Amino acid sequence: MRRLPLPRRSAGFSLVELMVSVVIGMLAILFATRLVLSGEQTKDGAVGGSASMQNGMLALYSISNDAAEAGWGINDTLVAGCNTSFADSAGYALAQITVGGVARTPLAAAVIQPGGSGSDVISLYAGKSAAAVGSLRVNGDLAVGATVLPTSTQTPFGFAAGDVLVVVPEPASPGYTDCSIVQMAGMQSGSNSDKIALASGGGFRFGPASGLAHAYAKGGGRIFNLGSPTLLSFHTWSVSAGTLLLRATDLPGAGPQGMSVTDNIVSIKAQYGLDTRVVPIYNPLPPPNGNGVQLTQWSNTMIDADGDGVVAGPGDFQRVVALRLAVVARSKTAARPGSDGNCHATDAQPTMFNTAVGGAAAVQVSVNVAVADDPVAWQCYTYRVFETVVPVRNAQWRP
Repeated sequence: MRRLPLPRRSAGFSLVELMVSVVIGMLAILFATRLVLSGEQTKDGAVGGSASMQNGMLALYSISNDAAEAGWGINDTLVAGCNTSFADSAGYALAQITVGGVARTPLAAAVIQPGGSGSDVISLYAGKSAAAVGSLRVNGDLAVGATVLPTSTQTPFGFAAGDVLVVVPEPASPGYTDCSIVQMAGMQSGSNSDKIALASGGGFRFGPASGLAHAYAKGGGRIFNLGSPTLLSFHTWSVSAGTLLLRATDLPGAGPQGMSVTDNIVSIKAQYGLDTRVVPIYNPLPPPNGNGVQLTQWSNTMIDADGDGVVAGPGDFQRVVALRLAVVARSKTAARPGSDGNCHATDAQPTMFNTAVGGAAAVQVSVNVAVADDPVAWQCYTYRVFETVVPVRNAQWRP
């Protein structure tokens, strides 16, 4: 019998080999894609962390810089903490606090409107007049609606047309002291050159609409100069929808609506640093020649720091010797949910003010970092807390 020859194999790949090659190629593409995506996520996380660092530092620097300058021109014991009548045609409004169900508008270096677990609103006020440490005595009766301020001198130093003035009673009223912020049109000419004329409307932004809001008895009032209206530094810091906002009297268009400073800021918090000691006579010199100031208590809200039975009175604001500030910044990029469908980039709300400073016990604060109307859960972001303590120097350097 003769053996038949085997058929020769055709050239090329078989169907099985071709399918194996396609599968191997698809696996390679899958692994390469995952590698690229992982690298992009790592890069986004690094960039987002860097952005949160920069945004947080910028926010804290801006607020703390305002705090360091706050109080200039309003550090006299007659002015600091007085309940203020104030009107601005550009729309800026002073911060209000509620004490015993009554709304007050204190004029002080710092006014904190507590937000509970949410973000606070922090107002920091300062004048810019070189003559702010001086004052004029009111030499005559002032009725409600008065538009002329009789003074004790004909040519007051440092007072110029357009300057913003604060009129306060002297001596200070018990409890709450009412004061008025007005704008001067200039000195009256002729025999009445010792009188300051008030103005409103036109180019007088802070002029009273109908004169003084409060009456002052003869010899019982004093006038302080806050300087040019274009330099008046009344600033209010707040957070809305993850953006740090600034309302200011010296930034065009930033009076009624906050101007955006930086994004991915979810909360700002502040505490008063108070001197609650019983000090009969204030002497700014350090011991043993004076009693100076001491930080004895931190508080999220204003308290009866001077022990006169009145909460948030002028004497309490005059006991503020420092501010504790914190900014919470959020990463720019959200993390992906885990295998359970939930994010675990952050599992607990951030806390701040955890350590004692200056001999005063710490008052820890926990904040809610969830942003309203954000479709992404707050647990998908990482957060950084930036803190600092700022001495309120101008409140301590009293005239």
